[in-house]
Amino acid sequence: MEMAVLKDIVVIFALSTLVNYVFTRIRIPTIIGYLFTGIIVGPHLLAIIHAPHEIELMADIGVVLLMFTIGLEFSLNHLLRIRRIVFLGGFMQLILTVAATMVIVHMFHVEWKGSFFIGFLTAMSSTAVVLKVLQDRSELTSNYGRSVLGILIFQDIIVIPLLLYTPILAGSTGDVRQILELIVKALFIIGLIFIGNSWLMPRLLRAVAMTKNQELFLMTILLICLSIALLTSELGLSLAFGAFLAGLMVSESEYSHNAFGHLVPFKDTFSSFFFVSIGILLDLGFVADHPLLVLATVFVVVVMKATIAGITAFFLGHTFRGVVLVGAALSQVGEFSFILASTGLDYAILSPFHYQLFLAAAVITMSLTPFQIMASKRMADTLLKLPLPKRLVEGMFPLPQVNIPDMSNHVVFIGKDSRAFSLSVMAKSIHLPYVAIVFDPASVRKRQMKGEMVIYGDAVNIPILRKAHAENASVFVVSVGNLITCRAIVEQLRRLNKNGYVLVRTKKVEDIEELYKMGADLVIPEEFETAIELFEQVLGRLKYPLQDINGIVTRIRDDHYGIFVDKESQ
Repeated sequence: MEMAVLKDIVVIFALSTLVNYVFTRIRIPTIIGYLFTGIIVGPHLLAIIHAPHEIELMADIGVVLLMFTIGLEFSLNHLLRIRRIVFLGGFMQLILTVAATMVIVHMFHVEWKGSFFIGFLTAMSSTAVVLKVLQDRSELTSNYGRSVLGILIFQDIIVIPLLLYTPILAGSTGDVRQILELIVKALFIIGLIFIGNSWLMPRLLRAVAMTKNQELFLMTILLICLSIALLTSELGLSLAFGAFLAGLMVSESEYSHNAFGHLVPFKDTFSSFFFVSIGILLDLGFVADHPLLVLATVFVVVVMKATIAGITAFFLGHTFRGVVLVGAALSQVGEFSFILASTGLDYAILSPFHYQLFLAAAVITMSLTPFQIMASKRMADTLLKLPLPKRLVEGMFPLPQVNIPDMSNHVVFIGKDSRAFSLSVMAKSIHLPYVAIVFDPASVRKRQMKGEMVIYGDAVNIPILRKAHAENASVFVVSVGNLITCRAIVEQLRRLNKNGYVLVRTKKVEDIEELYKMGADLVIPEEFETAIELFEQVLGRLKYPLQDINGIVTRIRDDHYGIFVDKESQ
């Protein structure tokens, strides 16, 4: 059996490497490559996987590590801020989706019990796929990203009561007291999270970090992640939700960034098994026998879920752009529905035919998700050209219009993260004339109440830039994280202002050359600045004079990071 598992791992790694090399060359997301790999090696095509249960176990570990890193990146304070989204938005999306699905499915002569169950299957969205894409795009903490995460958290919480309710729905003996016990267990977990976040984790991680043993630090982080996930699983909640809570416990610690850096390679490796395992489920024979039915089901699911998620986002206060983005992100069927569907099949609530149709629709909608998220902003821009009602465009809670006086030689800060916020606070403290453009209504509202010169909008749009008098500004700071958005903003800035100094923050070194070509004057990648800090420490330990260290670092920066650009092109 051990050799069978090892052979399966080698096959998956080899094929996914080949597939993703091709897909990367043609700019297709790696998630699709892993799904495609699963379809190829699965039992319905080549059938070369001999230990599927072991692969599923590694897939579970991948989801656990993914959710743990998301918890690290998000933080408990962020979660508390979106509690309204979690419960109000999550409940609204769930009920509307179940109701709409029941009506549609019942039209095809499925009894109400089955249609009710299928409604819950359809309401679940893919936490792993959506959050992986948002994390890769640096949009997890954006305004729409918080709403998506909040709704997904609610779905993860509601899965367990649904599993408990399934036998009752089937007419089997069920103990309703289990649900009350689950609530008590959940309250216990929440209390543990607060204790761990405020007292236990800071002390534990500080003690481990003081040993300066990186292996011990990594083992401690893995122990925290897996033990909390296991504890929540034993108490009736999901492993993934427990891992997310564990990440929240560590997120407020000063060592959270170090923990995140250690886990990224493990997370990416094990997450690949999850997406491969989803691809394995797709029965191509069933799709080939019922192509029109499968395509029609996929179309109905995507349109219905995107519409309902968009309606939910509108009532949560999103503008039309946010409505489109949230709708596109939540329009698929999720991985936890597989567990629910399997239970429904065991209790004969779901027929084998409808089970196969569900699997096909779920895998295909999950495969479409990265493309939908990538295209959603462009889709929103196109739809905004239509004569839409003002309330729909601006949202239910439109921001007050701020009159920006005529300005020149000022600084324009463009961003959605804490760095852009800190820069504008610094500028205000020394009375430096500035305007901040922020694509986050909640942040804008708070900062406007403090008297800051901040406007809400997407800096890709020329009217927003004109409102900030970008044509007369002397310096621009662009700190949005996402490369595609950065490129579009820099391009628009150069159309309005040929002489202003454009400074851009990006995540990756390989983004530098492209942003310079678009017109940026200075690009500061996070990876590179971390490398500079480390290099300065190395030179200091080697007793280089401080003046020489400063000269070396300055020369590297003045060369526009040429060392790395040249290396990339070799």
